[in-house]
Amino acid sequence: MTWSGDEWLEGLYRQAVDRHADKSAAETLEERQARLRDTLRGLIGQFKPNSDHTPRLLERVECDGYVRERVELSATPGLTFPAYVLIPNGASGPLPGTLALHGHGYGSREIVGLKPDGATDEGSPGCHAHFAIQLVKRGLVVIAPDVMGYGERRLRSDLEQDGNAPNSCYTLSTHLMMLGKTLTGLRVAEAWTALSYLQGRPEVEDDQIGAMGFSGGALIAHAAAALDERIRAVVLSGFTNTFKDSILAMRHCVDNYTPGLLRHAELPELIGLIAPRPLFLESGQGDRLFPVHGFRQAASCIEEIYAAYGAPDKLGVDIVPGGHEVNGRMAYDWLKSTLSQASQ
Repeated sequence: MTWSGDEWLEGLYRQAVDRHADKSAAETLEERQARLRDTLRGLIGQFKPNSDHTPRLLERVECDGYVRERVELSATPGLTFPAYVLIPNGASGPLPGTLALHGHGYGSREIVGLKPDGATDEGSPGCHAHFAIQLVKRGLVVIAPDVMGYGERRLRSDLEQDGNAPNSCYTLSTHLMMLGKTLTGLRVAEAWTALSYLQGRPEVEDDQIGAMGFSGGALIAHAAAALDERIRAVVLSGFTNTFKDSILAMRHCVDNYTPGLLRHAELPELIGLIAPRPLFLESGQGDRLFPVHGFRQAASCIEEIYAAYGAPDKLGVDIVPGGHEVNGRMAYDWLKSTLSQASQ
């Protein structure tokens, strides 16, 4: 017995993991995957779709080797969101498309080569590495939605208290949890709306669409892909881990926590819901938020899932130099190649 509760929490975790194993032993892989998808969908919460909104073009800019558009979309009544669309110059015929999801920072501008005020960013690209530009320069049509709670989508109430508030994750998460929903659920709903818009673009091959997310954007990418098979291939950068070694081991943003989720599965098994579709996992050797030892353990679990599906070749893993940042040394080309082969 202890007053501190450390051993007590560890015991609760072990009990949950043991229950996962017991349930898994009584189900086929397909049965467990189907049940976990239903559970994930229910726990992140559903949002009423907005079928009345017409996408609106906000701007169109000629860039170096591609065109950058900004459009306004809506996933649920009463709320709109902007997204950048990057289209390679000189494209002949429909191209593969990719949903690019940023993490904590100042929004979609951070991955399309812009500063917070919209000016061109000529300096160091930071941890997001302008990865949407890296993808469009490889011949992919990219849509980069502004994730709710960051940059221009911070809440007025938060900015009135602190004009430099880095994000509105806490306010959004706590309000939505009190309503039986989650910020992850809203962000996934908006990602699906961006995906539907991308599918309808004439420049895009609608059955060759993937997703790449970094950090919190990878959380959205994995959940969106786990629940929607329109996403044919996925890159997760700076996120894959175990709950135990990452969000339970240190203070993370509250948007990483879904009430009740650990009662049903650890994170590697949830990421494994993407199987047997192609999946690439990237992590920095020195990432302190999602430590490499947890990444190795998670990747091993996911490898077992892909092997059980008879698809070990559909999974790629790369531990890269650096910390919590996008590297892309293998991931960018993997995504382009994988999507180009998707309809063959």
